[in-house]
Amino acid sequence: MGVLGVERAFTVFGAQDSGCPSWGVEHAGQRWFVKTAVRPEARAGLARVAALHAVVRHTAIVPLAHVLDGTDGPTLVYPWCEGQVLNRATTSGSDRAALADFQRLPVGQVRAALDQVLDAHLAVAAAGWVTCDLYDGCFLYDADAGRMHLVDLDEYRPGPFVLNSGRLPGSERYMAPEEFRPGARIDQRTSVFALGRAAFHLLDGPGGWRGTAAQHGVVERATRPEQVARYAGVAEFVAAWRAASG
Repeated sequence: MGVLGVERAFTVFGAQDSGCPSWGVEHAGQRWFVKTAVRPEARAGLARVAALHAVVRHTAIVPLAHVLDGTDGPTLVYPWCEGQVLNRATTSGSDRAALADFQRLPVGQVRAALDQVLDAHLAVAAAGWVTCDLYDGCFLYDADAGRMHLVDLDEYRPGPFVLNSGRLPGSERYMAPEEFRPGARIDQRTSVFALGRAAFHLLDGPGGWRGTAAQHGVVERATRPEQVARYAGVAEFVAAWRAASG
């Protein structure tokens, strides 16, 4: 922390289940989000997301401002963004109160926020990267500004690639079947599955699905178990979604 010349830490995130202790800090009147890692796999994630930020820029993705290299791996510094993370995943469990509040917003407001998520992933896919560990904990929503931000994209990877481990990290609510199978191909159809689940969760309210039947049909195809049965890529999925949304 000293290397940043920090005046004060105004909030601490010390119990993240990702193994990435983080702080909200203030320096020279400006606020920043500072993220470190304590486990080797978490350090690898910070290096990976720094590479993602080097090739992907989008207004919905909180930009990486600084990378500070140290003996314990990189420290990442982002501009502080106001809002609520829709799922706070900590070592003591998940808090989805903000997700429940988001799901009660007017449908038009939810759809606008989802559009920002989809636009950002068009840029991710165009750069040749695939989603990994996308879930509602990656969604930071500023209700006052009506803006959705994407954070914690540490597990995103260049693709396609072959899964050589037991399974990929992530929330089972968002993960495609191939993410659990060693030897499986992880590609844009995997990203399509995660985005389909995102659309389903964000438009799912206390009374059930709040989208249209046509939109539900797009989500159903996007999240089919068989990769070949889904949309071929993120661009095709987003085009189908927007056609169904009028």
